[in-house]
Amino acid sequence: MAFLAALFFGFAPMFLFAYILYWLDHYEKEPLPLLIGVFAWGMVVAAGGSYVLNTLFGISVFEITGSPELSDLTTGSISAPIFEESLKGLAVLLVFLVFRREFDSILDGIVYAGIAALGFAATENTLYIWRGYESGGWGGLAVLVFIRVILVGWQHPVYTAFIGMGLALARTNRSLFVKTLAILGGWGMAMLTHSTHNTLAAFTSVENLTCLIGTVLDWTGVLFMFAVILLAGWMERRNIIKHLKEEVQMGVIDSGHYNTASSAWRQGFARLTALFGGKYRATSRFYQVVGELAHKKHQLTKMGDEGGNIAIIQRYREELARLSPNALT
Repeated sequence: MAFLAALFFGFAPMFLFAYILYWLDHYEKEPLPLLIGVFAWGMVVAAGGSYVLNTLFGISVFEITGSPELSDLTTGSISAPIFEESLKGLAVLLVFLVFRREFDSILDGIVYAGIAALGFAATENTLYIWRGYESGGWGGLAVLVFIRVILVGWQHPVYTAFIGMGLALARTNRSLFVKTLAILGGWGMAMLTHSTHNTLAAFTSVENLTCLIGTVLDWTGVLFMFAVILLAGWMERRNIIKHLKEEVQMGVIDSGHYNTASSAWRQGFARLTALFGGKYRATSRFYQVVGELAHKKHQLTKMGDEGGNIAIIQRYREELARLSPNALT
């Protein structure tokens, strides 16, 4: 029963957090198979690989220094940030390289990075919660659930989101210097924020000031990332408003569809109405393609016909023309 409880509280909240990230991506949702894939990568590859590498690093430091305290400190402050962020970030990098057409914006980078990190956190939290039970029974398990889910439940998505943002900035810039700086800067920020948290945690007890400082910094990071998500969502809405005016003038979509596409709330209501009216598939796909079209037109203005943007835009227009009669507003 205790193991099942650890498994439930390790995974169920992370599934919920992943859905929240998915929901926040209002205008152009990422493919579910890719999101499931990056979650599974974080859960298995990143978590398993990090456990092995961190263990080997800690053993090596102990063999050299003979100090278990120094081994724990350096593992948390140096090894964990490097290995964990690199392995979580590798899932985002693979999407960036292999599924480039699905990597269109800063919000996309945050979503892929955050969900990969939540897969990692699900495995790590299960282990910590189980250890809480082993050391303190059900009370210890409850304490670890509170710490891992409530206090620091969003910590890994915040760290790895910097990698996603760095890759997104690289994706939308032509300058090799900017691309390199964005990728290295994002990776560096992920490791720095991770290391700062772990270092503070190494000197933390429930009663002392370090605990308060660490908690405040963690939640400052969460609020900052939430603000970035809201800003990225606003930018996506602005792109839709800007780039779809031409589609109305061309007759690809009508003004009703344009107004609905420009509002996350109206889109949600249209999908809900379509669900009960038998037109959900066409309506949902229509507004997904609207978002994709706006992204590709924005990329065309910045990057030119990189990746065949002109042909892709034409295919989206043709698909919207087919879907339009059955898409609700």
